[in-house]
Amino acid sequence: MEESSSSKQQKTLFSPYKMGRFNLSHRIVLAPMTRCRALNGIPRAAHVEYYTQRATQGGFLISEGTCISPTAAGFPHCPGIYTDEQIEAWKKVVDAVHAKGCLFFCQLWHVGRASNQVYQPGGNSAPISSTSTPISRRWRILMPDGSYGNYPKPRVLATSEIQEVVQHYRQAAKNAILAGFDGIEIHGAHGYLIDQFLKDGINDRTDEYGGSFANRSRFLMQILQSVATAIGPDLVGVRVSPAIDHLDAMDSDPFNLGLNVIKNLNKLQQDLGQKLAYLHITQPRYTAYGQTESGRPGTEDEELRMISTWRRAYDGTFMCSGGFTKELGMEAVANGDADLVSYGRLFISNPDLVLRFKVNAPLNKYIRATFYTQDPVVGFTDYPFLNEGKTKQEPISRL
Repeated sequence: MEESSSSKQQKTLFSPYKMGRFNLSHRIVLAPMTRCRALNGIPRAAHVEYYTQRATQGGFLISEGTCISPTAAGFPHCPGIYTDEQIEAWKKVVDAVHAKGCLFFCQLWHVGRASNQVYQPGGNSAPISSTSTPISRRWRILMPDGSYGNYPKPRVLATSEIQEVVQHYRQAAKNAILAGFDGIEIHGAHGYLIDQFLKDGINDRTDEYGGSFANRSRFLMQILQSVATAIGPDLVGVRVSPAIDHLDAMDSDPFNLGLNVIKNLNKLQQDLGQKLAYLHITQPRYTAYGQTESGRPGTEDEELRMISTWRRAYDGTFMCSGGFTKELGMEAVANGDADLVSYGRLFISNPDLVLRFKVNAPLNKYIRATFYTQDPVVGFTDYPFLNEGKTKQEPISRL
């Protein structure tokens, strides 16, 4: 952590924060969120508008999940960062965000088994994973035509293939820096590829990537080691969700899984001689399919203790996300349970969320039906700003 004891006594979401080499003017972060607007995997002019609408002087944005390779997608029209055309398109977005004095990280993403043949090269290959077990029919995948389908049986990665995927992450990180991003976030959460290695409810391997905590963490740590040596540790963040069951990503001991990952992160930082940019953990309030509208599940005390323990175990900047309101964010920062708080749906519907929080203004209500459409305006860049005075503004107390 980067703060003096005196500053800690007065921390709010609007307190400045020093994250390694970066000086932030506030602690409200745009969370990475899939938006499905990058036609054929290429960011476009609408992305420039969307991200600059949410950029503030001294603020911090994290991009939507950005595919590291042709096998990485599991939604229609997700952007990539593995071709020259994608890199050039991202440059325009990044330059516009930087013109507003805002920090911008690229989230690197591979969905693993959370895909479908239609999203794979050639349109007929099985998605890759730590396992050959498919995601259960409790969950449905969004198809390119807007319908929902079942997740297919994945192809288990051979031990010899894993380092090739590690290299895809490394190259994607280098590409992100070429595009002008200030850093990258490794998406190791929410039931996607890395989480498929971390969770014992999915990972049934018998090689050095399965079984013990250390083995299940090996893939993530190899990715972080490779990426950190490629672009610098302090330009690398990582997101994990040990207690989240999204896409069947369950673990028999999420508390100790989280502690083991944190122990490994602390050791990696010692070995590298430099801290990572941050650790980003999704709160257990973010639950299967939706995230309870109350934001407070029945095991709240246990879950808050778990997050608090993880926070105090990690040696570095700690970011939380998942069902936060302004009040819950202020509480987390004031209590020292988070240095930074990322907001998703509230930031979708309120491009000026930082201002609205600061002046206690009412919030626009989000429209869930337009989260994953391909329209470059509707549900993407058309939510009004506070000074536009439109009737769309409605107060919401919980997400």
